[in-house]
Amino acid sequence: MIRTRSLLSTIAIVSAMGYSSCTLPKMVKMSKDQEMKVTPNPLEVHADEVKFDVAGTLPVKMLKKKTTYTADVDYKYGDKKTDVGNLEYAAADFPNAKKEQPKLEKNFSFPYQEGMERGELVVQGTAAKGKKSKTTPEMPIAKGIITTSKLVKEADLVAYAESGYNPNPEFEPVDVAFFFPQGSAQLRTSETRSTRGKFLDAFIQEKNVTKTVTITGTHSPEGAERVNSRLSENRAEAIEKYYRGKMRSYNYKQKADSVEFVLKPIIQDWQQLKDTLAATDILNEEQEQQILTVIDGSGDFETKEDELHKLPYYRTLLNQVYPKLRTAQTEMLTLMEKKPDNEIAVIAKQMAEGRADTSALNAKELAYAATLTPDLNEKKGIYEAYVKKTDNWQSHNDLGAIHLELAKKETDQSRKTQLADMAITHLEMARNKQESAEVYNNLAVAYSMKGMRKEAMEAINKATQQTGNEEVTKAINAAKGVMQIRSANYSEAVNTLSQAGDDVNVLYNKGLAQVLAKQYDAALGTLNEAAAKEGADAMTHYVTAIAAARAKNESAMLDALKKAVSGSSDLRTKAMQDLEFDAYANSESFKNALR
Repeated sequence: MIRTRSLLSTIAIVSAMGYSSCTLPKMVKMSKDQEMKVTPNPLEVHADEVKFDVAGTLPVKMLKKKTTYTADVDYKYGDKKTDVGNLEYAAADFPNAKKEQPKLEKNFSFPYQEGMERGELVVQGTAAKGKKSKTTPEMPIAKGIITTSKLVKEADLVAYAESGYNPNPEFEPVDVAFFFPQGSAQLRTSETRSTRGKFLDAFIQEKNVTKTVTITGTHSPEGAERVNSRLSENRAEAIEKYYRGKMRSYNYKQKADSVEFVLKPIIQDWQQLKDTLAATDILNEEQEQQILTVIDGSGDFETKEDELHKLPYYRTLLNQVYPKLRTAQTEMLTLMEKKPDNEIAVIAKQMAEGRADTSALNAKELAYAATLTPDLNEKKGIYEAYVKKTDNWQSHNDLGAIHLELAKKETDQSRKTQLADMAITHLEMARNKQESAEVYNNLAVAYSMKGMRKEAMEAINKATQQTGNEEVTKAINAAKGVMQIRSANYSEAVNTLSQAGDDVNVLYNKGLAQVLAKQYDAALGTLNEAAAKEGADAMTHYVTAIAAARAKNESAMLDALKKAVSGSSDLRTKAMQDLEFDAYANSESFKNALR
């Protein structure tokens, strides 16, 4: 009896082993009919990550009782392999596997590395029961990675501080006042021979280019309204007559006709009295307050003057305050004397070379001079002289900015990095003197050149917190838009870059952002605008071809590819391998476009 049981147990074990050894090969064989749908396919890189979904479906009856099937997902490129994750089907989770297909869906991601674009996503299954397992051959489920988001160009719009110099003609006011006796509009000799009179005489004699002469006649608040009205006007006319007579004596000729005289008689106005009281200590604070109470009270002009007349200290007011109100204030708008641009440019160059005294130009003229030459090295010399002259934040910012401009032109990477470091040194000095939108924008550009993206982002965020002019704001938006593309915030990037001006690289990046945001028609318009700009390169046409391919506009794609390859032969190989053009890769028209 005992031997019978042992025999039966042995038979059961052998039978189970036979079933297991038969089950796993069957699962492996049936796995050939598994479905693995990858979205998107090809894969795409965004924000340095490759993210995708896999929806896996196994055949009916493949998943046996007490078994598991694990689909390991890897990305292979060259001789390298990246483990992505897996889908695990456990028979216990699919009790109806004999009648229904087991289905799983899962999100995956892995960091992008250079060289991954021509790889493939593969799945390899492992069927297992207990401690036994059997693997399937690898099966490709997605081809390569689209890397269009990596085509973003560095934001390199540098920001210079405002020089404060205006090269356009400017008029500055020159003021002189003449005083009149009470109730009179006669310009006394004592006035014309006074310091004020001599100043006006010298001014007219020098024949300054004068645009307008505004003469404001005023009166003190005593006498009848009809008298005061004419008095203010007559005093203004008296100064005009005197001024015109002086112009004739100094032989102005036609120049006199170009001077416009504006007469402004002021009557029934208390503001001048208020200002005079505030500026003098002739009366005490209590007396001044009493006067202000009358002025700000009810009643007409003459009624208020009568009230002031009743004050016990009216005689002081009449003799010591009112005379200051009986004037004809004369303001001449005269052309400011400025050096011509060519003279400023020559002197600035001499200062940069140490051949002119540092006082030959003021700081504003020196900063402006740097804008008059297209030569970057000459600009650098001028900004160095600017730093020596002022050592202010603007000079260090501008010297840092020109180092960045030089770095943009540099093809040698080590020299480019060196120039970026020199820029950072001056920009940090500028920041320590004063935080500004210009400085932080330029630091962001410098950090980006060095691949320091975290620092660049921090700098541009600080730049947005500062107040800058229109051009600085455009530069900040250009950098911010690039960072938004790199963060895969494509719609936000489109909006930001729309406020960054029409620089060729700004338009390029905006067009790229529109492609990535799936705004293909808008992208084609923006990229065509960029291609028409001076400085547009072959890559602009290449991205145009991508936009056209996505929009299924084959003729526009082929035309753009021809221009891209014509501009850069390196793009021929890139286009042949780029999965953006996978649907057209085998067509003769595509091959011809790349020849």
